[in-house]
Amino acid sequence: MDNSRNRQERGPSYELQQRGRSNDLAPSEAQQANSNNHLPLDVTSTDLIAGTLGTGLFLGSGEAISTAGPLGALIAFALVGSVAYASLCSLGEMTSLAPISGTFPHFASRWVDPALGFAIGWNYFLTNALAVPAEVSGARVLIALWDTDHTWLYTLIICFMMCATNIFGIVYFAETEFIFSIIKLTMITGLIIVGLLIDLGGLPNQAPIGFNFWKNPGPFVVPGPSALEPQHPSLDHFLGILSVIVQAAFAYQGMEIVAVAASETVNPRRNITKAVRRVFYRILIFYVEFHVPYDDWPLTAWQILGIFVAGLIVPSTDNYLLSASLQPTSAAAAQSPFVIAINNANIKVLPAIVNAGMITSAFSAGNSFLFCSSRILYGLAIRGQAPHILTYCTKKGLPIVAVLCSPWLSIWGLIWCAFFILINGFRVFWSSNWNVANFITSYIDILIFFTLFFFWKITRHTEVWKPDEMDFTKGIPSYEETESPEIPPEGFWQRIAAALF
Repeated sequence: MDNSRNRQERGPSYELQQRGRSNDLAPSEAQQANSNNHLPLDVTSTDLIAGTLGTGLFLGSGEAISTAGPLGALIAFALVGSVAYASLCSLGEMTSLAPISGTFPHFASRWVDPALGFAIGWNYFLTNALAVPAEVSGARVLIALWDTDHTWLYTLIICFMMCATNIFGIVYFAETEFIFSIIKLTMITGLIIVGLLIDLGGLPNQAPIGFNFWKNPGPFVVPGPSALEPQHPSLDHFLGILSVIVQAAFAYQGMEIVAVAASETVNPRRNITKAVRRVFYRILIFYVEFHVPYDDWPLTAWQILGIFVAGLIVPSTDNYLLSASLQPTSAAAAQSPFVIAINNANIKVLPAIVNAGMITSAFSAGNSFLFCSSRILYGLAIRGQAPHILTYCTKKGLPIVAVLCSPWLSIWGLIWCAFFILINGFRVFWSSNWNVANFITSYIDILIFFTLFFFWKITRHTEVWKPDEMDFTKGIPSYEETESPEIPPEGFWQRIAAALF
């Protein structure tokens, strides 16, 4: 069957996809359509947005350490970090080629199968839409540390502010996220410094902690009566790591916003490339550092800062880590190892400051999830998949090394992502933990995804794209149409800012 007949037999779904592709107009027309929505900031804001830090990081680090121990948490977060980076590199490569609205659901529709794009798009929209109330709930719990009588009012205010930030235009969203990113970076830096002071005995009447908590209770959690495998410590350590992997995956959620915002970013090809490249260091610094407990890990100096901040200032057996129910009104804040260490050091004002910083983090993450869900839904709508309303080369020039090496990072990410999905609710399969509600909430998304996939495939008679049919040029703006000349930084401080942000 020739290609023309094959295209005709794709039916209405193929024609609908052709008409619905963002930027399947002439590139100049597509760019003009997007010109009014460009982010008013350059790589600085894009890069900061790429490193989304929400309650999954700030409020979950204590639970991770109490579940798997400091070393177990390190292994889990480092593994998921490598997968997150691998996935983001693949996404960044495609987005740099085609910085158009719709991002990865459109890529799946255009280069794999329209049914796959439909399923991915709606599944991602639902995931982000559900993450928004999760972050709102996290912010509400943190506010309850100060006032437990008006939580409904605070919830209403947070929801209104998130909606207003996204409704009133991209300018407000970009500026708001830039400010909140600076606040989060400042808070992380401050926590590192405070953690060092606490660990080294730099505070008045505070003895050095050193590496005592690494030696006792140890790098892994000692299995207790409530452990999954109390008679098999090694197996229980492994299961603890699996539990933290699920939590870590939530903590990394949101980094893909750098691709979602591609069509609204100034100089997207250059800025997205920079942002993705720097995410690697963000993962190591802002995620791994919260969990690295080992005092002789062969890492660079800035990673050693994470060693001191990670699990050395609070033991994995601390009561506040093990049971947030001890203080229900501040359960989430109580689980933060930094807040626990600060309270143990009798620093009176700082816990409230950290709590305020965590509130801004929760708001920022929820704001970003709302942004992502709206952009993905828009991308689905314009393609008819949602309601319309809504360096070494061969002599012939082949970069052979890049060709041979480039797939493996993507394959690494793909395999582990599938594994993470399968172990999402593995704890319910132990007889002592079986719970129908937990099983459904852990695995219902798999059913939803395949239902969406086969619904679109059957109703629209889609087919998987063949390599010789994939279109990598039509509707994709040229480099000259999207990139303006880069202005090099001038002066010392501009160079520092360019390197950091």
